[in-house]
Amino acid sequence: MGTKEKLLALFEADKGKFFSGEELAARLAVSRTAVWKAVNSLRKEGYEIQAVQNKGYSLSVSTDILSIQGVEKYLNPEHSYIELEILPDIGSTNDYLREKVAQGKGEGYAVVAGAQTRGKGRTGRSFYSPADTGIYLSLLLRPKDCGPAQAVKFTTMAAVAACEAIEKVSHRSPQIKWVNDIYIDGKKVSGILTEASVSLENGSLEYVLLGIGINVYPPEKGFPQELRETAGSVFQERKSDGKNQLAAGFLNRLMDIYTKEEIGEYAEEYRKRSMVLGKRIQILTPEGEKGARALEIDKDCRLLVEYEDGNRELLRAGEIRIRPEK
Repeated sequence: MGTKEKLLALFEADKGKFFSGEELAARLAVSRTAVWKAVNSLRKEGYEIQAVQNKGYSLSVSTDILSIQGVEKYLNPEHSYIELEILPDIGSTNDYLREKVAQGKGEGYAVVAGAQTRGKGRTGRSFYSPADTGIYLSLLLRPKDCGPAQAVKFTTMAAVAACEAIEKVSHRSPQIKWVNDIYIDGKKVSGILTEASVSLENGSLEYVLLGIGINVYPPEKGFPQELRETAGSVFQERKSDGKNQLAAGFLNRLMDIYTKEEIGEYAEEYRKRSMVLGKRIQILTPEGEKGARALEIDKDCRLLVEYEDGNRELLRAGEIRIRPEK
C-alpha cells in the first residue's frame, strides 16, 4: 500500500477530523512533502480535502467516492477476507471478474466499478451504468456440491441482501420483482445478473459470478428517455459515504446469507418483499408472452403462477412483467 492509499485510509477512518502535516508524516513514516503530494493526488481523483492553517488537512464529511478504504471500514470483521478491487470504470464487472477467475482468484474476490461501458442485464440486454451515480459490483463465489438447477438461489440471496442493505442506509422500503429486480416506489433501482460455469466432469457449479447494479443517485441529466418512466434511485441527493455504505452493506448481508442460512430462512424475507404476489403478470417465454396470476413464492423462491386456463406451474427462473388490473 502506497502513501496515497495509507493517507486515504487515515482520512476515511476519521472523516472530518483535521490532521497536521507533521502528524501525518509521522504516522505514515514519510516526509511532509510526500504527504503534500499524496493530498494533491487524492484531490485530482475528486476527494475534497480541506487545508486550514494551524489545523492541517481534513477529508470532507460530504465525500462519497467508492474506495477500498471506504468500503472496508464498513465490512464486518468476519468478512475481512473479501478481496476488493475498485475501478473508476470498466466494460462489464462480470466479464472482468471472469478474467480474474482464469487467473486463479478465489471465493470472495469482488470488483466494484463507478461506471460500466458495457453493463450487462438479463437476456442479453444492457444495463445503464453512468459514471458517479451507481455501484456496479461483481462477486466471485465457489459453492460446493451445487448443481445448475440451484443457481437461481444466488440471485434470490442477492435480492434479499440488496433490499436489506438499501433499507438500512436509506430507511426506504425496497421490494423485489421476481426474480432479480429491486424496486422502490414503483421504480427500478437495482438489477441482478448471475452467471455460472458448470463442470463437465461432475455437472456441479465450478463458480458463480454474482453481479449487481444499484442506482444510488439519479444521473445529472436524468435517465435516458426510454428509462424515465421505470428507473429510479436509492437517494435523490448526495449522502456522505452512501456508495461505500451500500457496497459494504450488500457484501456483509450476502455473505451472511451465503455462509450461515439455509434457503428457507431467507426465502421468507424474499416472499415478504415481493411486489408481484396476487398480481396479474405476463410471463415472457421464447414462444411469446403468457398471461397468468402470481399466487405464491415457495421455500425455494420459485414462483407459483396460475394461467388463464386454470393450469398452474412453479417457475424456477424467467422474466415477468406486471400487468395493470382490469
